[in-house]
This record gives sequence, structure tokens and C-alpha cells, in this order.
Amino acid sequence: MLQIDRLSIGRGDRVLFAGLSVALQPGELLHVRGANGCGKTSLLEAIAGLRRCAQGGIRSTPDELARHWIGHRNALSPSLTPRENLQFWAGLNGADTGAADEVLAAVGLGAGVRRRAVRSLSAGQKRRSALARLLLQPRPLWLLDEPLDGLDADGIALIAGLLRDHLHGGGGVIMTSHQPLPAGLPAVRELALDRAGQP
Repeated sequence: MLQIDRLSIGRGDRVLFAGLSVALQPGELLHVRGANGCGKTSLLEAIAGLRRCAQGGIRSTPDELARHWIGHRNALSPSLTPRENLQFWAGLNGADTGAADEVLAAVGLGAGVRRRAVRSLSAGQKRRSALARLLLQPRPLWLLDEPLDGLDADGIALIAGLLRDHLHGGGGVIMTSHQPLPAGLPAVRELALDRAGQP
């Protein structure tokens, strides 16, 4: 599904990590761990095509170039409702704009929440709104930066279910999390980056 070969990424004059090689197979979850500033988010951004690599490369099979990127920031317009945010995103990405209510309900957001401006929502409701994009348009590879942040126990159980379903369906996940991963996830591997950003 994805092969990373001798990847090096820097920020300014600082090397975040160098010589990183790792592969992801269908049905696997790669949990990227490490101290703040070691390059976890930068790695996900590079895989998403949002950051240039100093050296090395990232290869994936042609039919699996479509990737979902959910960053630490939720990428939601605060003046729009969750429904309007998803409809806007769907229009940009060729997804079904009429499915917004269905996927928002699937992540536990009731009709009243869906009609409120994002700026008035709790951190957990905003996170669920962002994660709903995963269901709006199926893509084989999910890149998730701290997806558990802001979620209560019910929210974490919900994302665990989404992850399990995606992995059982042959999808792949690369995610960061400062929190322990939910129990019962299949095929989890850990990639630890140390303070110097080395694997």
C-alpha cells in the first residue's frame, strides 16, 4: 500500500528525521509516537503531499494515491455549520453533498448540533465534524494527526469503531496520538521517533 524509503525531512537548518524506511500493508495501522518536535506531524504531511522531503521517497500503488488527511487542526470554517462544512468539502472533492447529514449522524452529531455554527461547538463536536469526512468519501489510506484529541470516552469508542471497520475492509491508517490507542484494534505496529527525530 505504501513504502517509505530512506526519508529525510528538515525544518529550516534542523533535521527532523533522517533515513526513515517503513512499509504499510493493507489492513495495518501504523502508530507514530515520539516527543513534541520530533517530526510526527511532518511525516504525515509528507505522506499527504503537503511537505517536501529533503531526501528519500514515498511510493504507493497507483489505485491507492487517494488519501484522507485529518490534521490536528480540524479545517472547519467557524461561521458554517458542520453540515455546510461537509457539503462544501464534498463539492470540492466530488463526493455526495447530500450525504452530509448521514455521516454526521454516524459520528454521533444530532440534528441540532449539525445546524449550529462550528464556532459554538465543543472541542469534541468539532473533532467529530472533521472526522466525518472519512465517511463522506471512502479512501484507502487515512492519515490522522492526533484524532483522539478533544474526544470523550464515547468519542474515542466511536473512532475506534471507524478504525476497526476501515482496517477490516483492507484500508490502511497512519496516525499519531499522545494517548494510548483504543483496545482491540487489529494489526497495530508502532513507529517511535526519538527526540532527535530518528526512527
